[in-house]
Amino acid sequence: MFKFPLKNPSPDFESFRQVLKGEKKPDKVYFVELGVDIEVMRFITENLMGEKWVSLDYDDFFKNANFSRIDDKASWGQYIKQYINFYYKMGYDYIPDGIGLHYFLSFLPKPRVASDTASLSKGERVWAEEGKGLISSWEDFERFPWRAFEKMRIDLEEYYGFLNKNLPEGMKIAVVHSLYEQVMERILGYEGLFYLIYDEPELVKAVVDRWGGIVYSFYKNVISLEGIEAIFHADDLGYKTGTMLNPDVLRKLIFPWFKKYASLAHKYGKLYLYHCCGNVLEVMEDLIEDVGIDGFHSFQDVIIPVTEFKRRYGDRIATLGGVDMDKLSRLDEENLRRYVRGILDGCMPGRYALGSGNTIANYVPVENYLVMLDEGLRWKG
Repeated sequence: MFKFPLKNPSPDFESFRQVLKGEKKPDKVYFVELGVDIEVMRFITENLMGEKWVSLDYDDFFKNANFSRIDDKASWGQYIKQYINFYYKMGYDYIPDGIGLHYFLSFLPKPRVASDTASLSKGERVWAEEGKGLISSWEDFERFPWRAFEKMRIDLEEYYGFLNKNLPEGMKIAVVHSLYEQVMERILGYEGLFYLIYDEPELVKAVVDRWGGIVYSFYKNVISLEGIEAIFHADDLGYKTGTMLNPDVLRKLIFPWFKKYASLAHKYGKLYLYHCCGNVLEVMEDLIEDVGIDGFHSFQDVIIPVTEFKRRYGDRIATLGGVDMDKLSRLDEENLRRYVRGILDGCMPGRYALGSGNTIANYVPVENYLVMLDEGLRWKG
């Protein structure tokens, strides 16, 4: 029924880049994801690829090891290879890599933890902190281990060198990190941020600038490394009907950092892609004209269908993904195929890549994920 995993993948990131930049018309449907949950990757690797999955405890590894002599660490090296192999055989032209984000967050206390009831359960699911975070006063700010984060030095050349050495010809790396989300979900908390933005605006600015600088340093340290061809920055700014913070606050606090990240990517001739959940239409012109994003990712039909977004903005930036998560999770095969074909008919050909509206979460039926990709292979225009 399905052609996945592909027998003879032919990744070509340069063509992918040219299509997203509007420099050439696509000769096929390209695929895009910010990420695929490990549970989905494991299921497909073991059940469709017929290979044993090598598990790795991220938190334990980060706290008890570094990346030097990575080729000597059998389980870590095998993990990386199977991670690459998954994206390769599923038809992607790049791998999304959030090692920097995982590394930094592994040193912060976890937010709320609850049971994971997804079909491919991970056991526990981590939820964002709705109340106060780690900082709620200037005293907390001074006690926060900023210098420890700023002094952290992953052996990036060793890690990304190993990653690049094992990439199939034509594949590249998109690095992922996050600013606003981590300030809101981990450092200040939702309520903490929303109160402090009025009660202690200078404290919020200090936190944003300190974490923003940490993210910038990471991007700066890796952007010139061989194999890295994109920054895929991830920050959810909105909810169903608008942005969580006043747009003017975002323009003052958050977008200047986004602009620095985009400028850094463009300085080295790399893509700057942006993942953002929620309704951010009010600031879309800021993201396109001021920040300078090359592509926008994450869509919900209840906010704006991806085809409508493509119609409004598709001649200026790339449109990425857009298969609504609710439909991807719930529709039967016939209706899901019809729905995905409608997206392709509305977005192709042009600056578009097919994928989910968010990520391939572990509650998405594997069959539906495969149906989405299969329609991409079948589409002829």
